[in-house]
Amino acid sequence: MNIFIAGICGTFMAGIAQIAKTANHRVSGCDANVYPPMSTLLVDKGIDVKQGYDPGHIEKDIDQIIIGNALSRGNMLVEEVLDQGLDYQSGPAWLHNHILMKRQVIAVAGTHGKTTTSSMIAWILDYNDKKPGFLIGGKPGNFDSSARTGEGQHFVIEADEYDTAFFDKRSKFVHYSPNIAVLNNLEFDHADIFSDLGQIKTQFHHLVRIIPGNGHIVINADDENLAEVIAMGHWSHLHGVSTGDINAEWFARPITDDHSQFEVYQWGEKIHEVNWNLMGSHNMQNALAAIAAASLCGITVKSSAQALETFITTDRRLQLLYSSTSTHLYEDFAHHPTAIKYTLETLRQKYPHHLLIAVMEPRSNTMQSGCHNHTLGPALDSADIALIYQPTEQEWNTAHLSSKAELVSCQSKEQLLETINLRLTTNSVIICMSNGGFDGIPASLMKQFQTRRNSPDNSLSS
Repeated sequence: MNIFIAGICGTFMAGIAQIAKTANHRVSGCDANVYPPMSTLLVDKGIDVKQGYDPGHIEKDIDQIIIGNALSRGNMLVEEVLDQGLDYQSGPAWLHNHILMKRQVIAVAGTHGKTTTSSMIAWILDYNDKKPGFLIGGKPGNFDSSARTGEGQHFVIEADEYDTAFFDKRSKFVHYSPNIAVLNNLEFDHADIFSDLGQIKTQFHHLVRIIPGNGHIVINADDENLAEVIAMGHWSHLHGVSTGDINAEWFARPITDDHSQFEVYQWGEKIHEVNWNLMGSHNMQNALAAIAAASLCGITVKSSAQALETFITTDRRLQLLYSSTSTHLYEDFAHHPTAIKYTLETLRQKYPHHLLIAVMEPRSNTMQSGCHNHTLGPALDSADIALIYQPTEQEWNTAHLSSKAELVSCQSKEQLLETINLRLTTNSVIICMSNGGFDGIPASLMKQFQTRRNSPDNSLSS
């Protein structure tokens, strides 16, 4: 089959492209923003990628057009597809029909931790020679791609509640028909498509409704919103994971303050300990969910723990970019107040006596809508200084925020880098948080810190 993917450079659609290619389909596509590393990755896989949404990109021998959810009515390629009566489908629907319906699907859903937990499960399965397929919304550290078909029966997928396509407004995850669903947490997000938390709960309930009776739900037993979703009805085996209730089926207790060592319990009995390179209570909870899901695939807690000891964090998930005796630079995908709070608390625990500088970009639609105005300030409390990147074209502003951290608004990349340079001390930790490219700021900081190490008098510049 000759497949053309519109919106091919998005993480999910690029994963579809890689999987279709390995399934021996001819694959090409286009996107509004074609640039490395995604464009390079696709080209290296033998996938032709074109810039822009010119209808001329669609060749006459294309059999199937897959349209990403970034495209809407009015897009000239979409209009051409409709006018010509061409065969089109969404990415999630194509994935289900061609790959997932033949597999044992493990779908990881939730507001936070989907990418990390999916990566953990995929690695645990792979470490134990299950040869899983996967599609993950990030670059897993233990694999050389974000998606693969896999040779085994299991397929791990990051299950997003965002809408499917302009012609299908259901959440993407309802297409995946999981045998095992991992529900990490549930908060309000995606204000551009959901008007309130209740709408998101309804979508999660739709996911629960399609899990078979002999299937399984691994659920964060500490999350009240998920409890309300389950109260709407469930028909599958339920497995609670908790970091607060030792009586839950699965329970984790930290051994060290930074959660780099923790104990795993099942039904109140200690089973094993995990000693790994990650830190933070949120990562311990992600790992516990991964261990519980893996156990349903026949993998022991001990074997899962051994895999987690060699787990490499996903790109941009509390990823250490640079470290010296005086300065540590991290990057994180955090863009929701809860995720920001967890990230900063984790770093504060690890570096209690350092100057902690949070650098964040309020880029998401939900953040810019003002929905998180009352929670973002407190989420920054663990930082000493919070630099908010606000290019002049952004209408959102920091005037309404209140935090224990010193809040500084920066209108340009140059101003932000200069401010960091002026605030650095002999013991500083900088964490850059954004769900976008962040104007290349983390890479600029890393490069310039490396230069400073060799030339102490050199100052930061863009």
